[in-house]
Amino acid sequence: METTQISPVHTFRLGDEFNINRVGYGAMQLAGPRAFGEAADRANSIRVLQQVVASGVNFIDTAAAYGPETNERLIAEALHPYKKDLVIATKGGFQRPSAEQWIPDGSPAWITKNIDDSLKNLKVDHIDLWQLHRIDPKVPVEETLAAVAAAVKAGKVKHVGLSEVSVAQIQQAEKVLPIVSVQNLYNLGNRQWEDVLDYTTQKGIAFIPWYPLASAPQSLEAKISSIAGRYNATTAQIALAWLLKRAANILLIPGTKSIAHLEENLKAGTIELTAEDFALLSA
Repeated sequence: METTQISPVHTFRLGDEFNINRVGYGAMQLAGPRAFGEAADRANSIRVLQQVVASGVNFIDTAAAYGPETNERLIAEALHPYKKDLVIATKGGFQRPSAEQWIPDGSPAWITKNIDDSLKNLKVDHIDLWQLHRIDPKVPVEETLAAVAAAVKAGKVKHVGLSEVSVAQIQQAEKVLPIVSVQNLYNLGNRQWEDVLDYTTQKGIAFIPWYPLASAPQSLEAKISSIAGRYNATTAQIALAWLLKRAANILLIPGTKSIAHLEENLKAGTIELTAEDFALLSA
């Protein structure tokens, strides 16, 4: 089968250490419904993950909360021992007692447990990028991040990121330890975190939009469809290409259970929107 190889020009240097292909992969969909429980089709999920790496993707995003823990173990089953340049980013800071519950837990004991469990589940001796999945409003973020800083000092974590945070919260975290990535909800139809994106761009911090393919407003869909026709592309590919054009520090992590859909997502990295088309979509 022909695979879409990612162009080396579409890279970002994460943490001044890793050259990341800007079209990555989010593994959340390979957990059970609502990211709870095992993958419905484990054999297919393993094939998808192996195709991800074979296609030149070198950044995979997961989390302790997906499953919980089953998603990390699936990645290890599919890909360990890992390809040399593959960066697996994981997240911690949620309790998942049921499919409906996402309970932030920023207590140092829980954060330490998340990190230790992720090391075991992923079969690694250190985590290249560990991200705080949510700030727990009941725990001072300095206390939460002190546990992360201890893991960095112990060699368990190389780099640290945040998720769903404001500029003020990033700056607060930066007083405790360096932040190399921010993962916020952002897509063509929902740009509520523009100020955070601009801040990360200015600081050289990776911005990882989750839910990059959310449905756009109806007025926007007509624009996307029109432009997609000119590029012989799907509307999803244009939405991803817009994100890549929006800022050079954006890393994409679209997820899928389908190899065909994976190929479609990767081809978005080959689409270079004109300034005029980008402006039309951004208006």
